[in-house]
Amino acid sequence: MNYKPDNFNTLVPPTLCPSCGGWTIWSALKQALAEQGIQTKDLVLVYGIGCFGNMTNSIKGYVFHSLHGRSLPIATGIKLANSKLKVIAIAGDGDVYGEGLNHLINSSRANIDIIQIVANNHSYSLTTGQASPTSSLGYKSRTTPLGEVKEPLNPLALSLESGATLVAQGYTGNLKELTQIFKEALNHKGFSLIDIQQVCITFNHTENAAYYAEKVKPLVKANTDIELALKYARDKKNINTGVLYELNRPIYDSHFNHLGTKTLVKQATSPNPQLINSFIKELSI
Repeated sequence: MNYKPDNFNTLVPPTLCPSCGGWTIWSALKQALAEQGIQTKDLVLVYGIGCFGNMTNSIKGYVFHSLHGRSLPIATGIKLANSKLKVIAIAGDGDVYGEGLNHLINSSRANIDIIQIVANNHSYSLTTGQASPTSSLGYKSRTTPLGEVKEPLNPLALSLESGATLVAQGYTGNLKELTQIFKEALNHKGFSLIDIQQVCITFNHTENAAYYAEKVKPLVKANTDIELALKYARDKKNINTGVLYELNRPIYDSHFNHLGTKTLVKQATSPNPQLINSFIKELSI
């Protein structure tokens, strides 16, 4: 079947604010999935908690709505059980960079073959705009009425230093580029972090469309030099969008023979007498 973007629609539209950047993410992801020939039977979407987590019912495929900050461990378990599936974790900046930050570091280190998409609007917008780990200095919210005093986290640099093999930054004001980023990640073998700078028109009036129009700078092509990628990630003047870094290195599964031969769901589930006897012997020592 030749899929079109609308083939990924469900009967439930996203519950996003009008003009929210999440609409662009939704459209770009469906377009990329269709262009790459991904079928719904081979697709698993694991959502976190937040505005984008409420899209659980809005893209066809196998879907899991996880706990706050736990989209990556769920996605990892699914991928290790059935490596034939295309597994994508989708969550917001508060979810992945707050509650789930350690999972991001470990997934990058292990190079699990999954994609983490982060809708980064620099706030906990589902719960009325509290400051998140990526909020700018001075950001005023219910949790920071005098303005944020903590330095914002740099998830791109963190993921690069932790071992992620594809690190990209998108912007919801550029549908074409965002679609291309998704397509490259779908083709990549290894852990991909896609941080998407997203306008939140309801609560974040600092990083608005005018702000991004001044700072966003699209990159020409993917880069394999991590030092150059870190330079792009740490750029204070520009928001460099596109695939900042891509590298081929062995994925997690490849280090284990029983995962490399065939997916776990295809392997026998009956007890292995040799393993049982070995375990009993160890217990008796």
